[in-house]
Amino acid sequence: MTLHAPGTEEAVAEIVAAATAPLAIEGNGTKRGMLRPVQAAATLTTRNLSGITLHRPTELVISARAGTTLPDLEAALAEHDQHLIAEPPDLRSLMGVPDAPPPTIGGLVAANLSGPRRIAGFALRDNVLGIRFVNGTGEVLRSGGRVHKNVTGLDLCKLLSGSHGTLGVITEVTLKVGPRSEHTATLVVPVANEAAGIAALSAGLTSPYGVTGAAMLPAGMAAAGIAGPAAFLRLEDFSESVAYRMPRLRGLVGGGDVIGGDTSRALWRAIRDADPLSPAPEEAVWRLSLRPSEAPAAARALRAAGGRLLLDWGGGLVWVAGPATEATHAAVITAAAASGGTFALFRAPDSLRAAVSVIPDEVPPLAALTARIKSALDPDRRLNPGRMRAGL
Repeated sequence: MTLHAPGTEEAVAEIVAAATAPLAIEGNGTKRGMLRPVQAAATLTTRNLSGITLHRPTELVISARAGTTLPDLEAALAEHDQHLIAEPPDLRSLMGVPDAPPPTIGGLVAANLSGPRRIAGFALRDNVLGIRFVNGTGEVLRSGGRVHKNVTGLDLCKLLSGSHGTLGVITEVTLKVGPRSEHTATLVVPVANEAAGIAALSAGLTSPYGVTGAAMLPAGMAAAGIAGPAAFLRLEDFSESVAYRMPRLRGLVGGGDVIGGDTSRALWRAIRDADPLSPAPEEAVWRLSLRPSEAPAAARALRAAGGRLLLDWGGGLVWVAGPATEATHAAVITAAAASGGTFALFRAPDSLRAAVSVIPDEVPPLAALTARIKSALDPDRRLNPGRMRAGL
């Protein structure tokens, strides 16, 4: 397969404009096994399109080329005691490519991946202030800008975020960032089952104590040396603020142990990256998004189908690892539908990914709108065709 690795936005545009066959679009390829396999004779990677182009710490804004890696971006922000609000994950281990180069910011935005702080700081797409991209005809387009209120008309920033490279090749992203907390501490609450865990998480999230992480490990899983079944509630802020709020949160949920500092950070990094799931090479991985109150019933159904679970976002996000079969996939779809939620097939053999719907089908009016947008931005179907759905 031909590999294109341009180092400039202009070169990206030239490659796309000259393409006579479909292109597979990726950053460092860490999510190549996600959703449907792309049938393409050439790959266009943005890994050489890297570097921070703007950082205004006092305005909480940073711009970076699409190939800039997550660790590089985090390191630059850490120098100014800042961080990415949405806490985007590094899913290399989950995707079975632990030795691959780190994920890029372009790939993370294209997949709209957010971590535990999603419950407090919105999705990654909500932190995208501006975006530059090359559409399917080789035109360079931009949307938004470098200030917090800047969008009029169609918000292409949100449209490109989560499009998985099917609408354009992202070349640069401008993000809203936040101040990094001085202190972090986590309340570890032993629980008997998912129902008890969701109750503890819900109590914390509906409290006035500013919880920024709410996850649960079932029995048989561990993270940062802490074994489940347990619910985790995180507080972040100035040391005095965390010290004031934590005992009150602990009293509200009925007890638990408090961990802080590096142990707390290691725990949430593991949850962010879904490391406790530890899927075997032959297993598939799904992600469900549903109402937290529906998580216990979904967990029972998924466990009956052979799945192992990790819950985040107060129970609204359910990671599942299990047999890579159509039967297990059907059980995931059924559980998502029964809970009024959605699903995505994150990792599976190509044969399964090509044979099933990897995300829910759209209702006809929405499908027609999706097709029109695809035709407007990529009329010749050059960019990641079939990545999300057959024919698109």
